[in-house]
Formats: sequence, C-alpha cells, structure tokens
Amino acid sequence: MTVTRTDRWIALEGTTNTRDLGGLPTRDGGRTQYGRVLRSANLQTLTPGDVHRLVDELGLQDVIDLRTTAEVLLEGRGPLRAVPTVTHRHFTLLPERGQRTDVFAVEEDDEQVRAGLPADWAESVLPRATAPGAEDEPPAVRSYLGYLVDGADNVLAALRALAAGGPGAAVVHCAAGKDRTGVVCALALAVADVETDAIVADYAQSAEAIDAVVALLAASPTYAEDMARRDAASHTPRAESMRRVMEVLEEQHGGGVGWLTEHGFGANEQAALKARLRN
Repeated sequence: MTVTRTDRWIALEGTTNTRDLGGLPTRDGGRTQYGRVLRSANLQTLTPGDVHRLVDELGLQDVIDLRTTAEVLLEGRGPLRAVPTVTHRHFTLLPERGQRTDVFAVEEDDEQVRAGLPADWAESVLPRATAPGAEDEPPAVRSYLGYLVDGADNVLAALRALAAGGPGAAVVHCAAGKDRTGVVCALALAVADVETDAIVADYAQSAEAIDAVVALLAASPTYAEDMARRDAASHTPRAESMRRVMEVLEEQHGGGVGWLTEHGFGANEQAALKARLRN
C-alpha cells in the first residue's frame, strides 16, 4: 500500500496510515520525540515482517485499541496478540449496548463476552456518536465531540495508558486510524503542548493514505459494506474538522487540556503524558 511518505510515515505491508507522533513542533520551540507513540489503521493483517518491524525494530510494547467490542470480535486475533511482550488494551469510544467486558481478557469465542452483546451486535459495528448541542456542526465534528461524551471515560483511560506506558513504543489505532485515533492523538498532543496547527496537520495527514485505507477496510467483511456505500472522498479527513473541534474545546473548556482537567485527568497525569511524548 503506497502513500506519500515523510520521515514520520512507517511503511508496513499489511496495514496503512501508520506514522510516528515524533517530530511535531511545540509551543516552546521543542519537538515531540520519535519512537514513543505511533498511530495506525487496523493491525489485523500485519505480515510477519510488519510484526518484526514494529516489535524488534521500533520497540512496540503497548497497543491501544479504540475499536468497538463488535469490531474486535468480528475481526478476531491479530498477529500482535501472539507476541508476549506486547500488551493490548481496549477502549471503545462509541456507545455500546449490553455488558462491557474486557474483550482481551478472554478468548474471542468465550460465551461470557458474546452473552453481553445485543442480539444484533454484528450489524451495529460502528454506532453513531453525537454530542448534545453539536447538532449544527458538520458530521465529522459532531461525531468527534460525541466521542468526548459517549466515550469520555475511555478517552481518559486511553490517555492514562499512554502516560503510564514505556519505555517502549505504543500504537493507538482504530479501524481507519483517522477518526477515533485522531481525537485521542489530538488530545495527547495538546497535553504535550504541540502547536494547534501541527495537531490539525497531523490529523489531516491521513488524507494522504485514504485510498489505501479504503482498500484495506474494503478487503474485510467487517467493513466492506460501509466502504462500498461511500466513495473515498467521503472518508477523507479534512483539516477544518479537527480545527473546529479544537475551537469548540477552547470555547467551552479552555482547550483540550482544559477538557481533560475538568474530567479528572490531573496535573500529575498530564505531566507523565507530556514526558512520554517529549522527554
């Protein structure tokens, strides 16, 4: 899957939209560090060479999976699940009915997990998220702000996992690696005091890989129908979407860090996350 690459892109055979959050400019004139936090599309189809690249060359130790429980169960075990040195954590940002279970604590065919899912769970892989009061915002902005309502606890948990991780690298991913992943990464970068323009640009950079993203997901029965319903342009992230999210957070909470503080992500946790990305 070939896309335009900079020194932040990571070339993998079995997935796409994978890049390092290092090298981004901060407000004090610094840069985020390479090899700390990566972001990616789905990791289900990694090749053995990809696993070697991520684990042995890039030092991957933590996977932060933002997919729904249904997505995880439908897709099954990815190859990184077989690597004992890699820890998987699951934090869905979308509303889910039924019992919430740590899906990585049990086997995919465990009846306890499936019993906690609604009867039509397989047909409700990607439920919509919309924040109250955001009805007049563009669809992407509505959804992203919705993550901060329906998935607030898991947004915080994902960031806490990043803050507590290390010294190896962590990867944050969902299905396409642009929406749910984009929001969590934007908040992490805000904590690291990355310039807003750079946060927006990092989010929008997924547009360079959108054809490969659509091809990746279209090859999976889990996502094929959704990919077929819309063209690549409708999946393409636009800078103005993330910029508007950052504006709303600034207007209503004093910024992304303000939102996190209001929701209990305190100074010590912010300092640890900032250190993970910066020091």
